[in-house]
Amino acid sequence: MTGSWLPAVAIGFAAGYLSGQFGIGGGIITTPAIRLLLGGSELVAVGTPLPVIIPTAISGLVEYARRGLLDLRAGLSIGIVGAGFSVLGAWLTSLVGGDFVLYVTAALIGWMAIDMLHLALRPDPPAHLVEATDRRRGSWAWLAAIGVVTGLYSGFLGVGGGFVVVPALVRFLGYDAKRAVGTSLVAVLLLAVPGTITHYILGHVDVSIALGLSLGVIPGAMLGARVTARIKERTVRIGFAILLLGVGGLLAANELGWL
Repeated sequence: MTGSWLPAVAIGFAAGYLSGQFGIGGGIITTPAIRLLLGGSELVAVGTPLPVIIPTAISGLVEYARRGLLDLRAGLSIGIVGAGFSVLGAWLTSLVGGDFVLYVTAALIGWMAIDMLHLALRPDPPAHLVEATDRRRGSWAWLAAIGVVTGLYSGFLGVGGGFVVVPALVRFLGYDAKRAVGTSLVAVLLLAVPGTITHYILGHVDVSIALGLSLGVIPGAMLGARVTARIKERTVRIGFAILLLGVGGLLAANELGWL
């Protein structure tokens, strides 16, 4: 791993920056990077990003909390409910195999990207839709439902779950993108812990790679959070969608043998 420390740190910085900017936890960057650049197996690429998500989320979370750009109640609710389901999702990876997991990852990332881009480009929604999302925002049932889905995908795909949480909060609960990103990091932090333990027990975590990535994520996450706090709302949404499209496309192309 000695020769891989420098690229691992660089990958960690990039993942941390994008995590702080978009509240995604960084797994959608580190999973394909471990597979494509660091030579990890499919299941190592799924499991190793989870322990790296913990320092990533904490670093970004501090910056969003300072600016009041998070909903602590929503983040804790989603994270606590999702944490239990992430264990189930991690266990399911051993049943279906690494290739299937990565195909599902690519497909889901692509769908979420298209949906987020649609939300960014559409005109302002009518008043009755705004009222509906406002009512949902106070519903614990909606937060729990998002937590269940996020937890399953977090454990199953080895990602922090932010790429589910952010679009779900924007689409279904009417959050602005910046507040959704900050809130997502609260949930991502809680979700990463049980998934990390489960994947480590299953032998899916390469500790050396995880340590290398961790050296880069903290400064990256802090910088990304500061950038998001200063740019326009619409820019955050479009940037999030473009990020997902790029990562999903690269991952799918690699698994299909096009790269």
